[in-house]
Amino acid sequence: MDLNTEMDHMSTNDKGLDPLMLLDQFFELWNNDGLKMLHLAAIQGFPKLSEPLEALLTILERCPGKQKGRNHTLGSHILMEFQTWIKEHPQVSLNSISEDRAVELQIRALGLLTDIQPDFVDGLINIYQLESLDPSILCLHIVKLQTLRCYKEAITLSIKFELQTELNPEEMLVPLILQDKLQLAESFVKGHSHLEQRLVMLLDSWCHPDFNLEDIRKHFPQLSLSKHYAAQVQPKLLTRHVYRLMEKFKIDQSLCPNALHKRRLDTLRYLMFKRFGEKTMTEENWTDHVQYVVADDLQLQVHLVEMLVKYSCLQKAAQWSLRYKIPRNRLPLGVWETQQSLPPDQQQICSDPITPEEWVPPQSHCQKFYQVPLTKDKVYFIDTLETLHRCQSIVLKEGGIVGLDMEWQPTFGCASSQKVSLIQLAMLDQVFLLDLSAKAFCQQPDLLGFIRALYSEPNILKLGYSMSGDLKCLSATWPELSEEPLKMEGFLDLLRVHQKIQCGKVNQLPSGPREVLVGEDSAEKGLSLLVQQVLGKPLDKTQQMSNWEKRPLRISQIRYAVADAYCLLDVFSTLYSDPASFGLPADLRSITSGQSETRKDKKQKEKKGKKTEQALGKEECQGAQRVTPSHSDKVKGLLCGKLPPEDSPPLPPQQLRVVCDNMLQGLGRYLRCLGVDVVMLENSDDHRVAAQLAQAEGRVILTCGQPFQTLRSQVGEGRCLSLDCSEKARDQAIQVLRHFNVQPSPSDIFSRCQACNSDQYVAIPRADMVTMLKDKGFLQDHNTEGMLEKSCQQEELRLNDTVTLSTTPEPPRYATQCRWASLSGLDRDTLTFPGGSPIQLHTVPPGLLQRIPLFYVCTRCGKVFWEGSHFDRVLSMFQEVLHVTDEDSISAAGQ
Repeated sequence: MDLNTEMDHMSTNDKGLDPLMLLDQFFELWNNDGLKMLHLAAIQGFPKLSEPLEALLTILERCPGKQKGRNHTLGSHILMEFQTWIKEHPQVSLNSISEDRAVELQIRALGLLTDIQPDFVDGLINIYQLESLDPSILCLHIVKLQTLRCYKEAITLSIKFELQTELNPEEMLVPLILQDKLQLAESFVKGHSHLEQRLVMLLDSWCHPDFNLEDIRKHFPQLSLSKHYAAQVQPKLLTRHVYRLMEKFKIDQSLCPNALHKRRLDTLRYLMFKRFGEKTMTEENWTDHVQYVVADDLQLQVHLVEMLVKYSCLQKAAQWSLRYKIPRNRLPLGVWETQQSLPPDQQQICSDPITPEEWVPPQSHCQKFYQVPLTKDKVYFIDTLETLHRCQSIVLKEGGIVGLDMEWQPTFGCASSQKVSLIQLAMLDQVFLLDLSAKAFCQQPDLLGFIRALYSEPNILKLGYSMSGDLKCLSATWPELSEEPLKMEGFLDLLRVHQKIQCGKVNQLPSGPREVLVGEDSAEKGLSLLVQQVLGKPLDKTQQMSNWEKRPLRISQIRYAVADAYCLLDVFSTLYSDPASFGLPADLRSITSGQSETRKDKKQKEKKGKKTEQALGKEECQGAQRVTPSHSDKVKGLLCGKLPPEDSPPLPPQQLRVVCDNMLQGLGRYLRCLGVDVVMLENSDDHRVAAQLAQAEGRVILTCGQPFQTLRSQVGEGRCLSLDCSEKARDQAIQVLRHFNVQPSPSDIFSRCQACNSDQYVAIPRADMVTMLKDKGFLQDHNTEGMLEKSCQQEELRLNDTVTLSTTPEPPRYATQCRWASLSGLDRDTLTFPGGSPIQLHTVPPGLLQRIPLFYVCTRCGKVFWEGSHFDRVLSMFQEVLHVTDEDSISAAGQ
């Protein structure tokens, strides 16, 4: 029986074709992949239905759901065919039936809207005119979907029906946030200012220190959450979302006090570490930033004093507590007594240098850092129209070369945007500093006109380094640039040139040619590293994070600003005169212009390899290539981000250098405890910092989510690895180790400081630790002191003078890969190491001293460690990737 005969047979009764019989016909054709025959059956069958609109619902209600291996359901195909048919039969509509009957069909159609396929949803809405239903009926259906835990479907329909203002926002938004669907939540509130504000304030309320996730779960008992749901409500991640949405929806910061406090507290911790841990920030800069971050927040003021006490800075703690007039009952132990002992002239905090600065720095500074070959009278401040016109007449001459740089006030993520404070324009014989902190001058139309003219002039070569950040800050300074962006002609971004050098093999320095690897051990990075590689000395970056809004600028700030722009001229001159020595083409400007073609080629290659990648089911470094199996080539290839050969021996973890995005700090901590050289971005760092570190220090970027595409485009081949954020940090660490063929051993565990990544420790016997704790007032219980003295005497007899201040004790069995320093380098008065970091005595519990004979202290940050159960836990967690020898097993068994 052919199809026509069968259709005639099914429609012999007077009531028209039975919709269920038509569904059977559809289903048989669907299972046999007869889509063309299904189309023909639909064309012939729909006209024979006595009530097509009701019959369609009957068919769709009985259609099976989504089947494995098919992108669409049978119902969606039938609906698509019905839409095509109804266009040619406009008489089939709700207008042709009674109002009550139409509402009945609409409610039935509404019940089918549990599918989120756009074609299916839109088809039902259009055919049955569901927008005309009473909003209360639509809202009831949305609530029903919520009850059925169809949260995504509920949000999708509420947006389509524009019901956002009719629904409870918390009931709609909370399940989405907890299920990592914040983007859908943003779509729900978009365009409704009061809902946008509610979403941001909701996220901010979760940033409060007393927030308890269990309270949310009790309110939503039906909510099914994955085992990783808690990661979506971590204060760090929530704070980042709050700041992003405040900028996106133009929300007043005062409405988000918890996120603001969290970000400022994190920044304060960072500043403490930079000043007293790394010792890389000057007293003046630190003081300026602390005042900006702490402001008039009493809680932060108290935190500041507490942190200073922990860093053994009791006098500073007393001075800051006096400045902020902190009540005595809020002061840590010893601060009030120190206040009383301070003479009047030491009660004030002085942020300016005591001795006047000279333009020419000390000889030691000149020998160590790059110096600008200009006297102070060749540096001009531009803050009036008169001086601007003089500057313009010199800078805009055709054929010139200009070193271009900018400075802005660091906000450490506490502000949504950063405005430019200073623009440096370096010419061969003079430097102009455009002072944008002068508001009246900054708002002059002639100034913006000058910037537009300079940027668009193709016959003036403008040199910069990583200029994308400059453009963003310029747009924040002049909002009109967002509407009419700068036209950029005649630019050479030396970052691109630097990347080319880093991928090369040789570099010409004044002392002669030598090989420069990407992963070479160097404290310098970014532009400073390029200056060191090309000119022989790095930049002094001490003033980089200074207060660029404060006037007048210090001499050291001016000197830094001038050097940052003028060095671009010197670097370009050296590279231009002998590009081959640096592995560069004769035309340096071709490096930048070729980037777009390279990206296009890479995208085409990625599209071709996408199916292959999916088949392999592995997350691999994009563009990773195999290298030769020799050990030196293998190490060098790894530093360049390339994968080692499959048949080559494993690498030790010390030879893998990575930078972890701030979304993967848990991964970074695990890799670091296994001996991998790991730099982790701070909470307030932009993702671009990862690219800068990768470029400057030869590190591989580990990231996840959306930043991957952006970061991958900024670094060389195979230098960026994307991981699954939903995986546990342990599983991510195992994936990274296997990906790069790195096999740690038990002796690598804890070979690096978990706080600062250093691999150098000093061993301190218990007796010396007790003495230090006593001297600094951390041991005040006389009974405890007596017991410890007895234990120390017994320990000294047992050791028989084998552990003294002048000798280095044997390192622990699991840290033979680290370096050991002598205690003789410790300043016994201040208990600080040569780098300036004090021992963090406040972290040593007194009750621990009776059973721990030896402590290990990081010489970079002062963190104190001791042998405990952590080693066994790490050994157990990573036993599947650790290389354990018989000697390791015997050693472990003997413990």
